[in-house]
Amino acid sequence: MNISVGSDHGGLELKRLIAGYLREQGHEVRDAGCHSGESVDYPDFADTVCELVRNGSCERGILVCGTGIGMSIAANRHRDIRAALCHESYTARMSREHNDANVLCLGGRVVGPEIALDIVRVWVATEFAGGRHQRRLAKLS
Repeated sequence: MNISVGSDHGGLELKRLIAGYLREQGHEVRDAGCHSGESVDYPDFADTVCELVRNGSCERGILVCGTGIGMSIAANRHRDIRAALCHESYTARMSREHNDANVLCLGGRVVGPEIALDIVRVWVATEFAGGRHQRRLAKLS
């Protein structure tokens, strides 16, 4: 799978960990930044990742900031983006099965690395269930 990852300074280290994990699992990773710990504005990176998902360059995106809240808000401003802020694997699975989330948001300062990798593992592996959920998604478009 082709996955774009992006973060602000608060999510940089977790983004790097996730990108490495995804590559180890055989996924193609497109890193949309940021690339240093210098303070940056999270909406810029959310915009880049969301555009890559929207235009089909990447199948899914993962965004990380300090809490995940800012990235979630910024990502969900984009048409056809369904960003889910997840804190454990159950919500990650449900975001894919029921909501066909195409962007995962995480908080680098609130989710530990092992839990974050478990969330990513489940989110990447879970398919959209369709059925009654498709009818609901159609109301969002």
